[in-house]
Amino acid sequence: MAYDHEEEEQLASIKAWWSQYGNLLTWFLIVVMAIYAGWSGWNYYQRKQSVQASLLYDELEKSIVARDNVKILRIAEDLQIKFGKTPYAQMSALAAAKSAFDANDMKVAKSQLVWATNNGNDEEYKAIAKLRLSGILLDTKSYDEALKLLETNFPAQFSGLVADRKGDILVSQNKNDTARSSYKLALEKIEQDSPIRPLIQMKLDALGSSPVKDAG
Repeated sequence: MAYDHEEEEQLASIKAWWSQYGNLLTWFLIVVMAIYAGWSGWNYYQRKQSVQASLLYDELEKSIVARDNVKILRIAEDLQIKFGKTPYAQMSALAAAKSAFDANDMKVAKSQLVWATNNGNDEEYKAIAKLRLSGILLDTKSYDEALKLLETNFPAQFSGLVADRKGDILVSQNKNDTARSSYKLALEKIEQDSPIRPLIQMKLDALGSSPVKDAG
């Protein structure tokens, strides 16, 4: 079927446009497809990493039940090396640190908490690691290092626990007035029904301060 004059003009315009921009459009589509393929591949990789890390963490939990500290540490280190960007790596560091602490191995406990503090992506796990690490630093009389660690950023919900730990360190330094202020701040920040409130109040009372009245 013959084209009429208008159709021929349209075809000529399309050919002219394609001649000028067709190559550029082709390259643009190739780039878009490559980006999409990369994004899809990355998502698949992330899911695969998460599943593999989960299976390895299951083995770590079994080792915790069996109290196999050597295996706990080995699995934790495997998770940190192979799956360091997953939450399971931070969780494994916290678990390995507790296991080592219970076994009185402060060196391993400290190294695992340092890893969780420096490498973790989850801010809450990182906060837990820093609080536990500050406790070890307190036990080893590294007071300035512990206080410096507690001056770093913490999620708001940890402010009471941070203040409480600061109070403990300041008491150990015989800085009772400053410690008293920290314990008072801890009581202000911690929930009214928190089970650790009575302990903080006891520490505050031991410094000769009057009890802090509950709000309301």
